[in-house]
Amino acid sequence: MTTIASGLPNPYAQMGSAYARAAAARQPSLASTLDTLDFGNPFDPNAATNLTLSDAARAQLASSESTRNFSAVTADARLALDGKYAAANVTAPLDADGKLTIDLSSFDRRSLFAIATNNGGKFTPDEQAVAGSDLDKRFNNALVPAASTSKLIGNYSVAYKAALDYLDGASPEEKATATWTAQRAAVQKGYEATQQAPGKIPAGILGDPVAAYLAQPTGSTAVPMTFDDVAKGVRAALDAQQDAATRAGKELVFDPGRKTGQPVDLSSFDNRSLSAVVLNQGEMFSNLEIYAAKTELNTRTRLSVLSAFQQGQKSGDPSQVSLGILNTYSNMSDEERQATNWTPTLRDTAAQSYKTTNALLSMLRGA
Repeated sequence: MTTIASGLPNPYAQMGSAYARAAAARQPSLASTLDTLDFGNPFDPNAATNLTLSDAARAQLASSESTRNFSAVTADARLALDGKYAAANVTAPLDADGKLTIDLSSFDRRSLFAIATNNGGKFTPDEQAVAGSDLDKRFNNALVPAASTSKLIGNYSVAYKAALDYLDGASPEEKATATWTAQRAAVQKGYEATQQAPGKIPAGILGDPVAAYLAQPTGSTAVPMTFDDVAKGVRAALDAQQDAATRAGKELVFDPGRKTGQPVDLSSFDNRSLSAVVLNQGEMFSNLEIYAAKTELNTRTRLSVLSAFQQGQKSGDPSQVSLGILNTYSNMSDEERQATNWTPTLRDTAAQSYKTTNALLSMLRGA
């Protein structure tokens, strides 16, 4: 496990005393709302927040630093696909009816790009199509919280900024393509348009993927898994870990401080799954399991809030703090909000804080 000790200094410190005094008068409302959350008040400049990263977070950080040769990435992707086929007892990513036979969620973006572009001629047309579809899905998923936040605060630059961030996170190989260049240029034009008219979705920009996404009907035609089914899936996964530990002659332990036993691995569970354990609506989970899930869920939420503060400091724009909180809220399922006590009051307070902060900044810039 990796622990980060981070003090959270006043994000308004670099904005000038006039702004700091004005903002300070409004700050306690959002701060006091955040103070009701389990992980305490991140607005306290004297507070040090200890963050324990899960194995998944560590892996994500490590992968972002990766500079592996693209040929090696391609070869590993080929092996990983073959391994998934063997595990699922299939030979292709689609069955005779065109339905998926394997899950590519564990593949990183660079690996998916290698498959989608048939790098090295190692992949079938079906594999290319499935990987390309997964890449499109990830782009849309990156827009989901930002699009919700944009509609809430009436500022579509938030959605365009999220798209720019996603595109800029592409690998060098992806950035070298004409498709990436055209998309990046279109999104940049859209972002610049929203700087002039924040409340209006830009129109007439050829190949603008953000405008296309925002034009889609709200909601999904897919039937989401019921929360009870989510809980049952988590129960089965935890039981499988217990069985594996028992076969190895070890005890499955839920306290990361324990020096003996087999630590439970929650890194593969998404936040809705962790919420199913925390809420324990079907009484399927023990107190130790609930404690471990709540700790993991709070850590992930804490990291998201910390990221918002760091973005505010880095950009010199304190409104990024409220914006980060809104994006986090929008990205949560209803069950996750309940499990972490992220209420509509917190959302509305953050939205008002964002609008007030931007109004103050506009007044100061015009002075």
